[in-house]
Amino acid sequence: MAPIAAGDVLPEGTLAYFDAEDQLQQVSVHSLAAGKKVILFGVPGAFTPTCSTKHVPGFIEKAEEFKSKGVDEILLISVNDPFVMKAWAKTYPETKNVKFLADGSGKYTHALGLELDLSDKGLGTRSRRFALLIEDLKVKVANIESGGEFTVSSAEDILKAL
Repeated sequence: MAPIAAGDVLPEGTLAYFDAEDQLQQVSVHSLAAGKKVILFGVPGAFTPTCSTKHVPGFIEKAEEFKSKGVDEILLISVNDPFVMKAWAKTYPETKNVKFLADGSGKYTHALGLELDLSDKGLGTRSRRFALLIEDLKVKVANIESGGEFTVSSAEDILKAL
């Protein structure tokens, strides 16, 4: 399956998260993105070094700047369960409206064509690192990394596209 690309329509899918009342919720990706300007970024794994110290903090730190440029939602997905994503979100003093969403089985990552086989590292199938800029379900920018690189999917890279 070819990776999602600029011009594609964001596929529908269901992700999980814990709400403000600590209740497990299932959410439709289209319900989060329809009629909105959204950043969807993905990482190989919660608590992993590059994801935790560079990729996620960049989007948290730039959240206000994104909002000032018309971005309605910043969505983070990872092939982890919602309990792990909740615990990971709590490690940041503020998440500034970055939603930590779990793709527990990797089905949505598969629908995006962004699976990364990290079995040789004991991690199984995960997500490639990526950042998408989406307007009303249409992908405007698709910055997708090769392997475990972190060269094109940072918050700064997406800001340049706005």
